[in-house]
Formats: sequence, C-alpha cells, structure tokens
Amino acid sequence: MSVSFFPIELIQIRYYILAAVTAFMVVLVVTPCVKTIALKHQRVDLPSERKVHHQPMVRLGGIAICLGTLLALFVVWVIGGVEQLSSTMLSGYWIVVFGSIGFFAIGLFDDLFNLSPLFRLGLQFAIASLVWLMGVRIDFLTLPGFGIVQLGLLSLPLTVFWLTGVVNAINWIDGLDGLASGIGIIAAASSFLICLYTGQLAAALIGIALVGSLFGFLLFNFNPAQIFMGDGGSYFIGFLLAGMGITGLVKSATATAILLPLLVLAVPLGDMTLVILARLRRGASPFLADKRHLHHRLLNAGLPHRLTVLVMYALTWWASSLALLFVGIPSSPVLISSSTGLLGLMGWKAWHITRQG
Repeated sequence: MSVSFFPIELIQIRYYILAAVTAFMVVLVVTPCVKTIALKHQRVDLPSERKVHHQPMVRLGGIAICLGTLLALFVVWVIGGVEQLSSTMLSGYWIVVFGSIGFFAIGLFDDLFNLSPLFRLGLQFAIASLVWLMGVRIDFLTLPGFGIVQLGLLSLPLTVFWLTGVVNAINWIDGLDGLASGIGIIAAASSFLICLYTGQLAAALIGIALVGSLFGFLLFNFNPAQIFMGDGGSYFIGFLLAGMGITGLVKSATATAILLPLLVLAVPLGDMTLVILARLRRGASPFLADKRHLHHRLLNAGLPHRLTVLVMYALTWWASSLALLFVGIPSSPVLISSSTGLLGLMGWKAWHITRQG
C-alpha cells in the first residue's frame, strides 16, 4: 500500500520520521555543548562594520548540524532503512554523505583558522571534482525544445560549478539570525517532497534528515541568535542541497527537470549572482565582502531584523512551491496559492513599514 500519491510503502515512512526526529534531538543536545566548549576556548565571531551582531558569537553551530544529520542517516542505515534502495541510489547516497563531510571540514577549518578565499575555493573544487569522479555528476540536461542533451566533457565543469556555487550561495546568505537555516529548511523540505514524489528515495532521506537538524538548530539560531552555524554549517547544508539537486531533482527526463533545483534555491542563487555582478561592475573582486546582499538592502530600507528574515522565507517558499507545481504534485496548486498569499502579506507589511519610515 502506498501513501497517497507518493510511491512509498507505509512501512518505509517510519524511516523518514526516525531520520527527522533523530537529527532534531541530536542537534538539541549537541548545540548547547558546542556553545559551552567554544566559549571556553574563545572560538567566537567578533562584531564588525559589515556584520549585524554587536557582541562576540560562537560560530561553530555547524558541528551540531553535521552530527545530527549524519547520525540520523547512520541510524537509519543500521536498522536496515536503506536496504530497499537500488544500488545506484545507494551509491549516490554514500557519495553525497562523503562529499558533505569534506565540505564541512573545509568550512570548519575556515571557522577555526580563517583560510583565504582562493584557498577555500581550491579545496572546494578538489572535493567537488572527487565527488564527480566517484559518480555523482550531471551527465545530461533536459532542455525544452531540445530534449535530453548529453553533456560529455562539460559534465565535470558543470558539476563542479553547481556544487561549489550552491555551497557558496548558502554561505553568502548566512548574514542574519536564522536566515540560512530557515531557507535551508524550506529548500530541503521542498527537495524531500519532490524526491519522494519522483521515487528518488535516497535523496529524500538525506533531505528529511537535514530538515530535522535545521529545525533543531533554528531554535538556537533565530533572532536573537544564541549561536551561528559558521562556514562549516553553511558548507555542509549547501553541499547536501546541491547533492540532492543532482541525485534527485534533475534525474527526471521531463522538460521542467532543469528548473526544479533552480527554483528551490532561487533566493540564495539569485542573491549571489546579483552581488557578484554588482561587484564586477564596480571593478571589485567578487570575493570582496560587502553589504549589497538582499537582506542588507531590506535592512537599509528600514525593515526590522525579524521581518527581513520572514520576507526572505516567504520568497523562498513561493519559489519552492513553483517547483512543486512543475513536478506535478497534486496538492501543489494549494501550496502555490498559500505561498503567494503569504508573500503578498509579507510584501505589504514591508511596504507599510518603509512608507512609515
């Protein structure tokens, strides 16, 4: 017996629930421990002109997110929750897990030792290339009017570009309390639903474990934040979302397949693209940090911290609901209607506040 319109047996649902709950509980326990140890050893992020916090903050919360997600996936594996997966799905599952650990390590070392941007990027290229060699890669794209287009030699650069691009997009949007973690929840939950609906069960399991971890972390990270995820956290989240995009979202041969990961990640990817273009137009380095991100612009327009974050949540949910609509999930028209209404409400509230200011 399958559950509604999802191609999944009732007995398999328990594994997804277990993954989410395990990840959530691990993060709830580990996050305060990470904060205590980091404060003891003075591993904190100091305030600066570009940052919005005004006191030293622990920025190693990514340790809790990583542990929560990976332990949840390990528990499901131990009890046989991945036995029903095909060998191809299982291979992609473990490669994505391996790659996430590699990217987390890069981010954690940056949090601890402040690596240079070019060195970080070089390490990212190396891990992404290794992931491609191991078999997680974009081999083809389904383009409207052209059908399936095999990428051939373009597979490697496009895969590396996608993996590192999403990782850095999530990292760059991590500028306000709860922003990256909330957007990560929405993107991971949307990817989970799409993967479940299209039968990509391994990618769906990764997605729901990430949702559980991020919900647990958001309790500590929403404004006013008690802890930051740091580069370790944002790199880990970004790679899992990018990996799910390859192993789950673009595997379909439908004409809309290429749009799915772009819609789910539209807000961080669009923000990063516009910021890079603005920096290049000014003759500045694309790696030069500034306050030109969308969340900075909303703050400068007079929006409160929390409302700025909620507006970006609403925008992310609206774009993600479009992806659910394109993939054909039956309840998606209701989701797109509600997300449009929510975005309109947030937009009206933001407009009202800026008019008063």
